[in-house]
Amino acid sequence: MAAKQDAPTATLVVDPDGMVSGWSEGGRLLLGWTAEEAVGRRVTDLWVDRPSGTPEQLGIGSDPTGVVPLRHRDGSTVDAVLTAHPLLGADGRARGHVVTAQAWGRRPVIADRAFEQCPFALGVYDPELRFLWVNASACRVMAHSEEQVLGEKYRELFPELDDMAYTDRLAEVARTGEPARLITVFRPLGSDYANAWATSMWPVRDAEGKVRAVANWGFDMSAEYWARQRLLILNKAGGGIGLTLDVIGTARELATTPVPGFADLVTVDLFDEVLRGEEPPAASAPGETVVLSRAARHSAEEDADRAPGPATPVSHAPGSVAARCMATGRSTVELAARPGQGGEWAFGPGLAADPAHWPPGNPVIEGAIAADGLTGRITVPLRARGALLGVVAFSRLDRPEAFTADDLILAEELTAKAAVAIDNARRYSRERSTALTLQRSLLPQRLPNQEAVEVASRYLPAGTGAEVGGDWFDVVPLSGARVALVVGDVVGHGLHASAGMGRLRTAVRTLADVDLPPDELLTHLDDLVLHLAGDLQRAGDLEPTAESGATCLYTVYDPVSRRFTLASAGHPLPLIISPDGTRTPVAAHPGPPLGIGGLPFEATELELPEGSLLALYTDGLVESRERDVDQRIAELLRALNHSAPSLEGLCDTVMDAMLPERRTDDAALLLARTHALDPQHVADLVVDPDPAQVPRARKFAVDQVDAWGLEEASFVTELVVSELVTNAIRYGGLPIRLRLIRDTSLICEVFDGSNTAPHLRRARAFDEGGRGLLLVAQLTQDWGTRHTTDGKTIWCAQALP
Repeated sequence: MAAKQDAPTATLVVDPDGMVSGWSEGGRLLLGWTAEEAVGRRVTDLWVDRPSGTPEQLGIGSDPTGVVPLRHRDGSTVDAVLTAHPLLGADGRARGHVVTAQAWGRRPVIADRAFEQCPFALGVYDPELRFLWVNASACRVMAHSEEQVLGEKYRELFPELDDMAYTDRLAEVARTGEPARLITVFRPLGSDYANAWATSMWPVRDAEGKVRAVANWGFDMSAEYWARQRLLILNKAGGGIGLTLDVIGTARELATTPVPGFADLVTVDLFDEVLRGEEPPAASAPGETVVLSRAARHSAEEDADRAPGPATPVSHAPGSVAARCMATGRSTVELAARPGQGGEWAFGPGLAADPAHWPPGNPVIEGAIAADGLTGRITVPLRARGALLGVVAFSRLDRPEAFTADDLILAEELTAKAAVAIDNARRYSRERSTALTLQRSLLPQRLPNQEAVEVASRYLPAGTGAEVGGDWFDVVPLSGARVALVVGDVVGHGLHASAGMGRLRTAVRTLADVDLPPDELLTHLDDLVLHLAGDLQRAGDLEPTAESGATCLYTVYDPVSRRFTLASAGHPLPLIISPDGTRTPVAAHPGPPLGIGGLPFEATELELPEGSLLALYTDGLVESRERDVDQRIAELLRALNHSAPSLEGLCDTVMDAMLPERRTDDAALLLARTHALDPQHVADLVVDPDPAQVPRARKFAVDQVDAWGLEEASFVTELVVSELVTNAIRYGGLPIRLRLIRDTSLICEVFDGSNTAPHLRRARAFDEGGRGLLLVAQLTQDWGTRHTTDGKTIWCAQALP
């Protein structure tokens, strides 16, 4: 029968003949025999199998025996552990033994064995952190025997661990009495590998609750810990690599992510073609030096926030590890040979030291890397979608632990993720560059010369993390010294939007040449977009055109009358600031975006004082996630009221004030300050519908031209006025007016109330008429027809001498 958990310890005295001469109360409690019954009997009578001999002869000494079955008085068996200590007389001779018997199931005995044989490191310390008790596993970790540490203070025995989390936490548990758990990473004495240990600490209290000691246990969880660290690095890479569509930026993210958790130094070398957004080059011929650019380099000693330098050229000689990796497409692990150990590495516990875990050819013991201060290096080719982009090197400098097969897998995973992100950035960079080039080529390279308004413009594409949009603007000189100011925004981004913007701008310029009023021009533009969308759908292209849903604001300013006419197709209305700085309200309603169809566009006309500031812009200038559009327009008005030496300077001020550093949309701004044509440069004459009025009109024109000091233009002016006035009297309607304008050119206009448009025709040899407009076209710089609601105007312009 097994003894009870709380069974006492039996103590007995055995004389040299093996007879029991003394018996304790604990003996009665443990085995049931009283002192009278036990004293005088042979000690071996207590054994179940009743051997013969003294304790020494039975192998009982100061160290506990194995389990010995003893006889209980009731006939049951008590499994016990025995110890024996000799009793010495004054002469030093043995006078017997003191024998103790403890039940095997009693807690102190089984706890001693469990403590000693535990595979975890166990220790007990007094409140001053002196060693009281350690097991064999702890001794192996410390590389010290139990005799070497007992009674010694932890911090004095291991000063290198002083002020570290482990000893600080032990002292805290002793001081506060609160248990603690932590994971510590350190190198056991005699080991070159940093182990990760899970440790639990708790106070040991006496019966009164006072902390008398601190106990702890710990076990080596290196394999699990480092595997978790690799997962954390991969998780960090998932959120830290590929944040921007920038090749250099992505390379730097790859270089900084694994430092210092995985490597001490990372370099990323890319082909120059990749940096420029071009296709990577073909594979180099064997024996050729591979020239790359170091796009990123980061070490544990560098400040991660320090601004990186530009990419620098690097060469990889034929036969070098980097050149071989790029040629074969396989990674290489190099380990520095350790002096005095035959070039062999000892791998940390739980890590893949078995060659079966390594891919063929790895690892390579390479003593040369030690000259560079490295203990190990993993070189991985940077490949994406079958194309070689460059090479990455992960190096360890200060840590002695070797790279493992699992580390190689991690390096290849990081590189593969970064390679796709770098290739995406390269492709984006190429498309963005192409779209920007196309868009800038379609925008006005310089604004045309005209006297109606002073103009300045700015266009800024979205930041590098976004695609090029379809914002655009234009300034179109019109007949009669007028000018058209246009701004628009195409739906979408990239090449698709740039091409759509080009088509829309060309259509606007074509319609502007016809001299249509703003509302009619937008109506024709809307029809054009609808027809274009219908043509693409018939061709089987289900993707909507970039022009569908586009917005456009078309305005016309006349410096003679100072009239400003505008119509909008879903575009923000212009801001008008009077010379005194007050805002002129625009009582207009934008029509629907282009491509909707079936809804009218309305024109609004305003008379502006000379010197008014017009601001036409796209929504990228005023849209914001933090504030609504009305607030942003108020900010734009404040920016426009800043004093600036010129419109160019005001453009810069507005763009700096309105646009954040990281833009998600492109923005266009067109500023214009109105001029008024001097009344002395405009002359009008009402012509009666009588052919006899033609000589009067000719004289009026010649006299006015001479008054302006343009005598050289008198002959041509007299001729064209004669032809145009004659045609108006003969074919037009009332009223008839002649107007001369001196601007950058000499303009002659004849208005009549008929809507019939004249046209050029080739007269035959014997025809009496049909040559008037041909003469006008040949003798002047330009001519055309402008229709209004109450008639038409035939105009022509001569270059000033």
